[in-house]
Amino acid sequence: MNNLKTALLLGLLSGLLLVLGEYFGGRNGLFIALLVAAGMNFFSYFFSDKLALAMYSAQPVSESDNRDVYRRLAPIVQGLTQRMGLPMPRLFVIPQDSPNAFATGRNPQHASVAVTVGILRTMDDRELEGVLAHELGHVKNRDILTSSVAATIAAAITLVARMAFWFGGSRDDDDRGNALAGLVMMIVAPLAALLIQMWISRTREFAADASSAQTTGSPYPLISALEKLETASKRIPMDASPATAHMFIIKPFTGQSLMRMFSTHPATAERIARLREMALPKPIR
Repeated sequence: MNNLKTALLLGLLSGLLLVLGEYFGGRNGLFIALLVAAGMNFFSYFFSDKLALAMYSAQPVSESDNRDVYRRLAPIVQGLTQRMGLPMPRLFVIPQDSPNAFATGRNPQHASVAVTVGILRTMDDRELEGVLAHELGHVKNRDILTSSVAATIAAAITLVARMAFWFGGSRDDDDRGNALAGLVMMIVAPLAALLIQMWISRTREFAADASSAQTTGSPYPLISALEKLETASKRIPMDASPATAHMFIIKPFTGQSLMRMFSTHPATAERIARLREMALPKPIR
């Protein structure tokens, strides 16, 4: 199912790139956009995880790099991967004080899990296990490729729209390349990409939450973590790109109006309510 979602996402976002190219450049623009879309599809499949990690200056965590972080994270992740039947992912730490985490990679064999410095300070080991189980749930459910592809191509659409506005477009009789049309497209194109991301990503958060509760044996570690994350992420805003916001366990609060209006995540209260339902005893039939 997630392979189908990924293919559909690639088709929708690539189609948006082609519309942009044709609108601003006519037939030549369409051809250039086709080349860009093909290149972005190839890049997003093989290198989107590296791009996402580089965007946040993520540093590798191993016995030789960031040893203290490794000693805390590795035992938790190793225990979770054994229970979930997954290979050990690469571990990264992001030098940001806002607490958050995400997983990326094209498949479980090439997965990476990144946590911020802030989440290590905010969470106790029990809560951190709930968060990491959520991220590994994304890996097990094979939807980390979908989120990585969405981030890469949405960023490309935003960039192409801005380039079209600043460098002009076609100058035919209809004057489709005028500044007003360019300004509208610069707003509409990234918004369309964001709406597609929302459609793809919101349901998978519930599935990853459920995976966390099942793997840890209780929904309460993740419930406690989500409550802390909801409060702390607003108190300590994160310098996050809208193109990658959907990848994090909780929506990065940046204070930007667009981020407040359109959320790639379900409401935290709704996620917690669903987790609490998992803890209730099932009625006897």
